[in-house]
Amino acid sequence: MAQNPLPDPEAYTRMMAQAMDLPLEQADAAEVARNVALAFRLAASFMDYPLPDEAEPAAIFAAREQSHG
Repeated sequence: MAQNPLPDPEAYTRMMAQAMDLPLEQADAAEVARNVALAFRLAASFMDYPLPDEAEPAAIFAAREQSHG
């Protein structure tokens, strides 16, 4: 299966900031873009994880409080 190239994190950051009408200083945009790049790489690694065709997502997830006793 051919992999899609990762989007440019800087361009994506600018586009999303503009779409959300979020003012973003250049220094802040660079830091956000670094985090976006990390998120893209992590997402790509999840997409590469082999799953059987019959795998289904969990229906419901509910966190439980742990008893301390």
